[in-house]
Amino acid sequence: MTVAAELVAALRERGWTLGVAESLTGGAVSSAIVAVPGASSVLNGAVVAYATPVKHSVLGVDADLLVEHGPVHPQVAEQLADGVRVAVAVEGRPADVGISTTGIAGPASPDGQPVGTVHVGVATPDGVQSFSFRFGGDREEIRRQSVDAVISAALRAVQE
Repeated sequence: MTVAAELVAALRERGWTLGVAESLTGGAVSSAIVAVPGASSVLNGAVVAYATPVKHSVLGVDADLLVEHGPVHPQVAEQLADGVRVAVAVEGRPADVGISTTGIAGPASPDGQPVGTVHVGVATPDGVQSFSFRFGGDREEIRRQSVDAVISAALRAVQE
């Protein structure tokens, strides 16, 4: 069983729904989840907020935070994860869990942070947290590792 399948099963067991906010992964996280049969019972939706202004306008990331630190920051990951819960609300009910990715997959860094810097966020009814990584490899490897990291972090949070 894949980690994505484990996450879908754990969400279903708790009766929780999921929202996904992605930047550097560009839809790969939601694609991994949708690949699991039965994902429609837990996945409300996903937002690919690739451009920095979309992180604010669609997902509610604080504009001053984005100006001060840029889009690749642990607090941005946390606010993305929390914001997507509301963005994918169904009948006025936010998703129970929000997950997010933000980082630099390369080949170059637009703001001087090292390529491979990735922050993932997980928001649940119990709180919001972020996890920071420095992944190695090429652009695709960094993106793949980011997908694995956020799905694993979400699974741990849902199982707590």
